[in-house]
Amino acid sequence: MPLPDKDFDVTETSIPYNYLKLSVPNIEIEFSTENGNVAECDPLLLTGVIFGKLGASEEAKGYYAEMIQSEAFQHPIPYRDLDMERYDAIILPGGHAKGMRQYLESQTLRDKILPFFLRCTEGGDKVCAAICHGTLVLARTIDPTTQKSVLFNLKTTTLPKYMEFNAYMITFWKLGDYYRTYPVYLQGSSGINAEYGGRKFDFYVRYT
Repeated sequence: MPLPDKDFDVTETSIPYNYLKLSVPNIEIEFSTENGNVAECDPLLLTGVIFGKLGASEEAKGYYAEMIQSEAFQHPIPYRDLDMERYDAIILPGGHAKGMRQYLESQTLRDKILPFFLRCTEGGDKVCAAICHGTLVLARTIDPTTQKSVLFNLKTTTLPKYMEFNAYMITFWKLGDYYRTYPVYLQGSSGINAEYGGRKFDFYVRYT
């Protein structure tokens, strides 16, 4: 589970972590950050984003407390040292605060994910799950044989614009652009193109 150094989402990491620990016998879950630093979540999700609300549930916070005490979490692998052949699955969690940009913009991470993801989509033996803003890591991962995003012609879930917009409108008077990871919204390839160098990603999005 790759993470930024700070501002990842509590729920989108701890709930999958707990589920997999309980449902997959003998599973080993490892974490990765850009330079091997121990990651820190978005602190507002533990205390409540505004008036004690819009944060993680008590259940998620309990799972988070367990997750961060694990040996794997306390000793993350640097992105550059990831040996993707060792893994059966990868989870790309989200988060919306500005610290997420480190993870969302890492070319090193995308280079590691590319061959792994291709083995997920070509009837291979790997599994890739992306949550919320985590989808953006895949949208920015370019297959050199097609010069298109690895999500081209695929359906995926992501964060709907209306949810990002509503969260921003509810909180901007107190927190400014806290809910805007980028000046553009995640939904829609045109917005991503404008923000990230004009490259066309051509991917379809399904909301569930």
